Amino acid sequence: MLPKNILVPTDLSRESNRALDYACELGRELHATIHLLNVVGIPAVGVPELGVAITANVMDSMIEDNHVALGKLADAHRGEVAIGQILLKTGEARDVINATAKEISADLIVIGTHGRTGISRALLGSIAETVVRTAPCPVLTIHTHDEAA
Repeated sequence: MLPKNILVPTDLSRESNRALDYACELGRELHATIHLLNVVGIPAVGVPELGVAITANVMDSMIEDNHVALGKLADAHRGEVAIGQILLKTGEARDVINATAKEISADLIVIGTHGRTGISRALLGSIAETVVRTAPCPVLTIHTHDEAA
């Protein structure tokens, strides 16, 4: 069965924008609807690695900035493919992506990968890798290569 509801989680990075571009091409060909999701992680207070505590005002500002950026991203693709829900949620990205896929009955998740290796991957983990292992539907990962390399 071909996907009709495609969830595209985005952290608004270049990698996730490329995954969105790919999902839009796929969605156009399959007459599918693209749903955008941005997850704002809520840092744990008192984690030494954070360096500073994030205040409610800073979180509100970050959420508003992401909301505006997500809207612009959706608007940039509206003429080429059906854009469905535009969602901004807070929480642990891995869990929120999977829960959202269930909520909207996604047939496919298209997610970009950062290609982290070594220490940064060990510290940050791989959201895409976890989603691939735990998602309620098929997942297509888009690994982008740096053109400058």
